[in-house]
Amino acid sequence: MKNNTFGKALKELRESNNLSQRKLGDDLGVCNQTVSFWESGKREPDLDTLLAIAKYFNISIDTLLGNDD
Repeated sequence: MKNNTFGKALKELRESNNLSQRKLGDDLGVCNQTVSFWESGKREPDLDTLLAIAKYFNISIDTLLGNDD
């Protein structure tokens, strides 16, 4: 995703909720390395996972992607 907006937002959400990458990964059903790859911009979640992340943090997908104009 452009400029890794998603990865930066995910990391900020994770840290502000005092979650480790391992805990977030466990809660989402992925490994902590996957969370690390998302945050660094090396990988992107699929649409179903993106929706699960938004629901997990109780925010919109638009907010996750930086489209909350």
